[in-house]
Amino acid sequence: MDDEKLKIWRRAEREHLIAARLAVEPKTLETWRRAIDRHLERAFPALSQGKLAFCWPIRNEYDARHLARTLRSRGTLTALPVVVAPKQPLAFREWHPGVELAEGALGISYPVGSPEVVPEAVLLPMNGWDAQGYRLGYGAGYFDRTLASLAKKPLTIGVSYELARMRTIHPQPWDVPMDYVATERGVYRREPAGLAFQG
Repeated sequence: MDDEKLKIWRRAEREHLIAARLAVEPKTLETWRRAIDRHLERAFPALSQGKLAFCWPIRNEYDARHLARTLRSRGTLTALPVVVAPKQPLAFREWHPGVELAEGALGISYPVGSPEVVPEAVLLPMNGWDAQGYRLGYGAGYFDRTLASLAKKPLTIGVSYELARMRTIHPQPWDVPMDYVATERGVYRREPAGLAFQG
């Protein structure tokens, strides 16, 4: 599949998957969110320490703010991504209640004026995900660019729902796979042969 066909295909898949997610009832989303929170707390106890980046949720994505609040109560420093410039790596800035937020691209909130943070772990929302742990995002490549630019790659945990699972996203050389994927079903670990379900 050439670059232009891939771009068209990914756009169509993204729109289809977002529409499916937007059709999920709020009560179901909340049930899934609670299940994902439990899976993440069980599988990654080290998230209770250190520096964790997550994303402000949009369009019925997994809402990591509840888990972030729990982890902050245990000493975790939480941060949100910030678009610095087009086609440049993201920065991460500390966020907790009380830090001023502004609205950026796609209506995503980001912190204004708080200290920059180098995260040790990142929770990444995914519109789609495949059997090799690759993520279908919004198409701008910010996270792939950011992860490739960091001196030490943080633990990357893609977070999504089972309904967003794909056979493949047709990964390209610049696509960065997740170390783990968490859904309402449980946690998958990336291994050489692909994702392995951990429970």
